[in-house]
Amino acid sequence: MNLSSLSSQLNISIQELRDKAKAKGFSISPRANKIDNSLAKQVLASLQEAPKVEAPAIPVDPTKIKLPGYIKVRDFALLLDKPVTEVIKALIKNGVMATINEEVDFETATIIAQDLGFEVESEEESSQEYSIGNMQSELAAENQDELVPRPPIVAIMGHVDHGKTTLLDAIRTTNVASGESGGITQHIGAYQVKKNGKLITFLDTPGHEAFVEMRARGANVTDLIVLVVAADDGVRPQTIEVINRAKFTNTPIIIAINKIDKEAANPMRVKQELAEHGLLTEDWGGKTVAVEISAKQNKGLDDLLEMILLTSEVENYKANPNGKTLGTVIESHTSLGQGSVSTVIVQSGTLKVGDVIVAGASFGRVKSLEDEKGKKLKQAGPSTPAQISGFSELPEVGDIVRTVATLEEARAIATTLQKKNRSHKLQIKRGLQGDANSKTLNIILKADVAGSLEAIKQSLAKLKNDEVTINILSEGVGEVNESDILLAANSQGTVIAFNTKTNPKAINLAKQKQVSVDSYEVIYELLEDITSAVVKMFTPELEKVSFGKGKILQVFRTEKGEMIIGGNVNEGELRKNKPIAIWRGEEEVGRGEIVDLQHNKVAAKEVTNGQEFGMKIKTNVKLVVGDTLESFEENLKQKTL
Repeated sequence: MNLSSLSSQLNISIQELRDKAKAKGFSISPRANKIDNSLAKQVLASLQEAPKVEAPAIPVDPTKIKLPGYIKVRDFALLLDKPVTEVIKALIKNGVMATINEEVDFETATIIAQDLGFEVESEEESSQEYSIGNMQSELAAENQDELVPRPPIVAIMGHVDHGKTTLLDAIRTTNVASGESGGITQHIGAYQVKKNGKLITFLDTPGHEAFVEMRARGANVTDLIVLVVAADDGVRPQTIEVINRAKFTNTPIIIAINKIDKEAANPMRVKQELAEHGLLTEDWGGKTVAVEISAKQNKGLDDLLEMILLTSEVENYKANPNGKTLGTVIESHTSLGQGSVSTVIVQSGTLKVGDVIVAGASFGRVKSLEDEKGKKLKQAGPSTPAQISGFSELPEVGDIVRTVATLEEARAIATTLQKKNRSHKLQIKRGLQGDANSKTLNIILKADVAGSLEAIKQSLAKLKNDEVTINILSEGVGEVNESDILLAANSQGTVIAFNTKTNPKAINLAKQKQVSVDSYEVIYELLEDITSAVVKMFTPELEKVSFGKGKILQVFRTEKGEMIIGGNVNEGELRKNKPIAIWRGEEEVGRGEIVDLQHNKVAAKEVTNGQEFGMKIKTNVKLVVGDTLESFEENLKQKTL
């Protein structure tokens, strides 16, 4: 056989043929142009053998991951290096019906990740999901050289009837009960007083749910707690709650022993009881400041204010008035003349009229700033309480207020959060998730007028299907009442309210019974949410999508449940993070999962047709040379209406 013919069959030059043949142990004369047919067949067979594929260097799989506040199921699977079907099955097992393109929250993702053997850390949230953590990080990052002293922010707390409100009134030299006299024209939730030329900011929220709400949402605007304890009553349950709260948040505490003017007053007993709960006053050899006062007779108030200022100097409260403008909403209401109005405590920077602001899902431009006397302000610096108008809608108590450059940016941030809130509303509400076992969605429907009620019913009728039943247990015009809540509680249902209110008693009952009351003003949003709830109750279908096939040419190492192999892709592509079907001839003998994939010793996400690969595969099947691997994906295809 001519060497030129043999080199053509092997697609190499004659010199390469000579060299490769020599490497294989065959001797071809340097001057020969021909070799006998027997030798030619041996050389051809030897050089057509499958190339050796070196074992890839497999890195150790990471077991620690960081998760954002919300993550799409598809991205979650990629992060875990798991097939998306495995993640979706784990979600279903935990009672969450989510498709590949839907999002799950941090708590849900954490549970799934931990079930799959991962350690989870919280990733810093994006600017569109601004949080308490973001705020604290930014405040801590302020340039220390630019920080200046700021007024302390003080909350007066204590047991009911121990004199919190009387003390607040005495400090601001007014009496709330007698008609806001003394120059205070409006209640904005906070005010400032001046002592020795220095300002102190008081949160006017004694016993108010807003304070609990702020703490529950992580907001902590309080620098210092003044704990009021009645000298004639001593330490009571709410007193202990405040002590524990101060310890938990590491907030300094000053004791105001009130009502010393009463005959039954016994300050020494109060100090003894405080000591039993870990608060040892200074005269008892401890570090806790205690001031004896009578708020009713204005006794000891100067001493109390001086102790607040002294503690403030020791704690060294500072902020940057020229830094990033950040604050916290402490109260929020709707005003007939001004629209959405909120009281904000500025904690950093300076808030000005005209600033573009975002607070949670609300945004706008500051139209006006007012203090507690109704006086117009041009700006408000650190520790200053100010009533703001200009929000697009009411922000929630505890929301972080910050300034941004443009209304477009503010709108985009708020809209993103609004959509996110709506998309996750059904995950945290019992009613619209329905009864997955009986495939029934129980609804109590209330609307503003009969026309609206009829339109909603007609639209819901169009959602009829063979798998999920929409059961309207009750319907009516008017506000949501206690009977509606009880019916929902007994039927595992939800209350849908369209353009109508829920009476206060029903609101309290709903909280007690853990009943969901979903209120809507736009009919398509109502229908969208119910449609989404129905679709999530459908049993999803498995759909297989094949990406490519590869042939095993070598098996390098076999371990318990894992093998390291080499091969060649002969159709489509093999993809990392996708399951593998193992074919032996025409029979599928098992399945596995690609743990690591490499091409030319370099980590790869996919290896395409004609390329060699090294692979670490997790499987219970003992792979052999000649097996075919099929890369595929099984998607849970959600049915639609």
